[in-house]
Amino acid sequence: MKKVLFLCTGNACRSQMAEGWAKSLLAGKVEALSAGTRPGREVDPRAVKAMAEADVDISGQKPKRLEIFKSDNFDLVVTLCDNAREACPVYWGKAKKIHSGFDDPATVAGKGAPEEEAMPHYRRVRDEIRDFVKKLPEITEGIK
Repeated sequence: MKKVLFLCTGNACRSQMAEGWAKSLLAGKVEALSAGTRPGREVDPRAVKAMAEADVDISGQKPKRLEIFKSDNFDLVVTLCDNAREACPVYWGKAKKIHSGFDDPATVAGKGAPEEEAMPHYRRVRDEIRDFVKKLPEITEGIK
């Protein structure tokens, strides 16, 4: 089983969605975790809602600092935002690093957007991340 880390800046939305999808869709095929280079205090409630609409519960997940995984050996580190890509550390040993950028739904929706205006952006990003996560077995297949 391959060990995958999803890395984003705040570890509050996209990386949490990716972790949730991987645990839901790829149980027994990958071990999925997520972290942030500057994690927030909580998972974005709209991300939790968007995932719940797809029958994936991420309400118990918490943002985590990247440093807590410093001694872990990952097979793959996936950066999901450009800030995390730039900050991706060099100490991940043998981990293959790839970038698969997704829009930040909160930014696309606009600061302070009402939920009914913001949720379509969260749903789109949720679905894009789901489609990416489904490809992980192929991506990790060639990793030794």
